[in-house]
Amino acid sequence: MHRKPLFLLALSTLALAACAPQAGRIASAAPPRDKPVWAFQASDVPVDPAFRFGQLPNGMRYVIRQNATPKGTALVRMDIAAASLDESPSERGFAHFVEHMAFNGSTHVPEGEMVRLLERNGLAFGADTNAQTGFEQTLYTLDLPRNDPKLLDIALMLLRETASELTIAPEAVARERGVVLSEMRDRNSYQLRNLEDQLAFAYPGARYAERLPIGTAEALNGATAETLKAFWRREYVPKHTTLVVIGDFDPAAVEAAITARFGSWQPAPAEPQPSAGPVDPRVKGRTDIYLDPALSERITASRNGRWLDEPDSVAQRQENLLRQIGYGIINRRLQRAARRSNPPYRGAGLGTGDVFEAGRTTNLIVDTVDGQWQRGLVSAAEDYRRALSLGFTTAEVAEQIANIRTASQNEAASASTRSNGVLVGAVIVLIRNDLIPATPQSSLERLEAFIPRITPESVLAALKREAVVLDDPLLRFQGRDAPAGGATAIRTAWNRAMRGALARDAATTSAGFGYTDFGPAGTVVSDTREPALGIRQIRFANGVRLNLKQTDLEKERIAVQLSVDGGELLDTRLNPLATEMTGMLPVGGLGKHSQDELQSLLAGRTVGANLSATPETFVSSAQTTPRDLELQLQVLTAFLTDPGYRREGEVQYRLNNNNFFAQLRATPSSALSNRIGGILSDEDPRFTLQPQGAYRALTFATLKADLADRLAHGAIELGIVGDIDEAQAIALVARTLGALPGREPDFRAYSDNRIRAFTANRSPRVVRHTGPKDQAIVQLIWPTRDDRDPLEDLKLDLLQRVVQIELTETIREKLGKAYSPGARSSTTFTWPGYGTFSASASVDVHEIPATRAAIIETLAELRNQPVSEDILLRARQPLLEAYDNALKSNRGWLSLVDRAQTEDDRIDRFLKARERLAKLTAADVRAAAQRFLTPEGAVQITVLPEGVEP
Repeated sequence: MHRKPLFLLALSTLALAACAPQAGRIASAAPPRDKPVWAFQASDVPVDPAFRFGQLPNGMRYVIRQNATPKGTALVRMDIAAASLDESPSERGFAHFVEHMAFNGSTHVPEGEMVRLLERNGLAFGADTNAQTGFEQTLYTLDLPRNDPKLLDIALMLLRETASELTIAPEAVARERGVVLSEMRDRNSYQLRNLEDQLAFAYPGARYAERLPIGTAEALNGATAETLKAFWRREYVPKHTTLVVIGDFDPAAVEAAITARFGSWQPAPAEPQPSAGPVDPRVKGRTDIYLDPALSERITASRNGRWLDEPDSVAQRQENLLRQIGYGIINRRLQRAARRSNPPYRGAGLGTGDVFEAGRTTNLIVDTVDGQWQRGLVSAAEDYRRALSLGFTTAEVAEQIANIRTASQNEAASASTRSNGVLVGAVIVLIRNDLIPATPQSSLERLEAFIPRITPESVLAALKREAVVLDDPLLRFQGRDAPAGGATAIRTAWNRAMRGALARDAATTSAGFGYTDFGPAGTVVSDTREPALGIRQIRFANGVRLNLKQTDLEKERIAVQLSVDGGELLDTRLNPLATEMTGMLPVGGLGKHSQDELQSLLAGRTVGANLSATPETFVSSAQTTPRDLELQLQVLTAFLTDPGYRREGEVQYRLNNNNFFAQLRATPSSALSNRIGGILSDEDPRFTLQPQGAYRALTFATLKADLADRLAHGAIELGIVGDIDEAQAIALVARTLGALPGREPDFRAYSDNRIRAFTANRSPRVVRHTGPKDQAIVQLIWPTRDDRDPLEDLKLDLLQRVVQIELTETIREKLGKAYSPGARSSTTFTWPGYGTFSASASVDVHEIPATRAAIIETLAELRNQPVSEDILLRARQPLLEAYDNALKSNRGWLSLVDRAQTEDDRIDRFLKARERLAKLTAADVRAAAQRFLTPEGAVQITVLPEGVEP
């Protein structure tokens, strides 16, 4: 059994993708390749029989499952149990480099053709075609948009090419080296440098601390075609490989296809992966201080212990459940303290998890306000001591059980419509962590049988069996300013917290939810059904609109979205921050319940509470179940009628805001994203970051003054999609939102606030960041148009895909100057006439002129001559597949259902989009480029480090 400590969660960002930036995962060591072949063969946890497991004579394993959610699609994965831990000192970064080379030529696929072939078949580069390298595994991913046997054969062919047929030609290595080094440059951030120090401090001498997947510049520059081939041949062997196919295919046909493609792959010795350690349990009593201007203040207390070899079994799952409850209670207490009106810290957490198979670590992590580390550390440490000394209450255990039980019940209820992604995730956990994918129903039955045996005492005992006692721990401080008194003061504060007297926390009690009666049920005055998609459209006497779509796509799942008039259109030049604090409104709780009380009251219920300001509306979205739909509607209605505006919401906003401004220019991308609005709008305050003092001055009183009228009177439209009974849903809305006093009948026009201009100033602009001196961004951005004309909007979408392909092939593949050049078209209905198109690349400062010239030249070619039919196909096909699959999930439906009455044109646009897109030609793309991407029309922005001249 393998768990990930809180300390290691940051490592998940280190899994490196060859195609496009994508968060990865760090897992424990690969399962042994001796007997048993699968972990479930030696466990009493029954495996889900719908999976088909197999192994070829050469040692390669495979997992297949037929699944039709989403219908007609499939996911294909190839997991190689080799990555950065397998590298020698001179090979650091080779696993990731090889992953990149998988897209650069093989025996039967010329260099560059792999991605092109997939694009022609509807797989977008990066989104549907990707790979990632971690410490232990390299994972190749293909998301098939349709269940075409020929497409599956192409996918298997390409993965077989990757497994055994790569050419890794010297000239391709030379080109790709620049891409890998550019990725290394882009990832060099304050977060990464902080992590490197963190690992060296906590795990001195550990192999994995010196094997970050990105590698070292020295090793990458020294890599040759032969040394990369040597690593690939050594590690890419059948016994290191597991192939996964989950989707809408006949399993027998898939099995035959796998055998046909991979059966001839010759077996080879599989070297065992080196240990990630050592992780020394004796390391203690040391203190580390790490400073960076962009880092928020955090202090961590940790101790290492030996690895607990705990194979998956029913008994072990019961033990893990008890531990989960224990950690959940402690973290709930820490969360409660962070929600006080004068909190001791911004947040805190306790957790224990494996350091691969080399050890385990218990961490108490405390995020504090700058300069307040001592108060925060002492408070969190006392809560830690209190829990382990005095234990837990029955009520605390019950709250955790309620949440766990509901999650298990929901999984069992929706088991028949689990998505391909969920099932692939379960298989990957089996491959990497030996955790057996049981059926949700069997898991629920075992849970229900065990719950009566759970007591506060058994929870505490299980927690103590795993958690490493924080006795004379490692103490690490990170932040912007050194702590007063240095390391001695940190250790003294900890020791004081460990010796102080303890008292039990006051018990918290909660009455029932206080918002169940909103008056007489509303009356339906209009009930029609939209003919094309069958969306039922209801209007109540009070003006509330309701749109319903019953689906069987996700059993026992309901998606809900509430839209209220206003949104960012309330922001004006005189009051540009009117809606800034909207997202914090739920943190302020309700008039009758604080946010913390609500969490306890709603334990065991599938209910969401959030609010955000979109350009035209205030939106609250949630996923619920038929059992909890009424409660979900009550919660939505309560936040409209009686928001609490409690001080703790203001406090959390200010604490988060302080850190935002401290990190404002720490990276090129953050500096650009926070400056671009002002540049393009000639400093219109609605789109320009305001001085920090303006944000500090915001209060819930100002938010209430700006929002209260809209929450009380603004037009409302509600969309509900999923496993619903329409009559019941209408009745529930009638008793909640439909029972409110009359609302405004229509969404307001806000004509004066819909004016947004694009700057007329075309002079080059420079934005400064405070990160590494070699990091820069080149961006060109043009004004385009709004989205009112659906055909013109599609032309811009297609142009974006074409530009993305062309820039990737030019700047990344040919020149090797950027890891992820990009293009983006943004059109809007909110601001008539306004839209933008951008082309950008993150590059070395010395490559700015060449990169800008490459972008300009690429766009000039698009204006001067039509793109080839092949590029047009590669750009268009993924868009067409996206339309084909758009309504295969509740969320996809909700995008049309949520405003089906007041924005009914969306439905017609959607229905006609595929046909319109299919008819677009290379001439249309060229005309759009000529119209919008003119040489003189772009605003050229360069993001440079402080002190570096343009």
